Amino acid sequence: MALTVSQVAGIAGVSVRTLHHYDEIGLLSPSGRSAAGYRLYSEADLARLQQVLFFRALEFPLQEICRILRDPEFDLGASLRMQRQLLSEKAVKLQALLGAVDAALARLESERPMTREEMKQMFDGFDPADHEAEAEQRWGDTEAFQESKRRTARYTKHDWQTIKAEGAAIFARLAELMSAGAPPGSREAMAAAETHRLHIDRWFYPCPHTLHRGLGRLYVDDPRFTANIDRSSPGLAAYAAQAFAANADRAADAR
Repeated sequence: MALTVSQVAGIAGVSVRTLHHYDEIGLLSPSGRSAAGYRLYSEADLARLQQVLFFRALEFPLQEICRILRDPEFDLGASLRMQRQLLSEKAVKLQALLGAVDAALARLESERPMTREEMKQMFDGFDPADHEAEAEQRWGDTEAFQESKRRTARYTKHDWQTIKAEGAAIFARLAELMSAGAPPGSREAMAAAETHRLHIDRWFYPCPHTLHRGLGRLYVDDPRFTANIDRSSPGLAAYAAQAFAANADRAADAR
């Protein structure tokens, strides 16, 4: 077998210039030449090149590789076993580095604000940006709107997942109480209403009881809110509004 330098370069995945350099420094000289003087590599040359590439993968300097391969006591089998051991150790280190990179990417992913598309996927097709203009027109001059806009701008995907889970749990509790026949003014229903008020206060804007009462009315007066809340439990929006109002009355009476 006799291969040209370009053929060897293609097989080994190195450049022709690299093979020329290896020849110049005596690391890998071709066994033959063509009649026109072109380099020709034998099967033994390819085996030696493989050794060179293995050592290069282990970051051995070229001068050290030359010394090893020129050693009269060089043993190919022993060399391969050593290379395998070193590559295995390197693979373990690389796997650890890969895990560290994955962890860093996960942290970065969790810390960046959600995109509009991610927001729509999380909230079943609802995109808050579609309603920003209307919201700003109706409430843009209020402190609550400005505070909500400031807070939510920095929320990460993990934050929104938490918000969604908390909100779903609160309305699930209200739906359970409604189904069980508990009056909206019952202690349990008002406790759920208070949990919702604190949820809004924590994640969006300061929410005193009077503002929470108004939020309940919005759930009933705006058919979009009503349809969304009533989707799994018809009548839940009205029940929640009444519970919010009862909880606000209780707070006023306690003053």
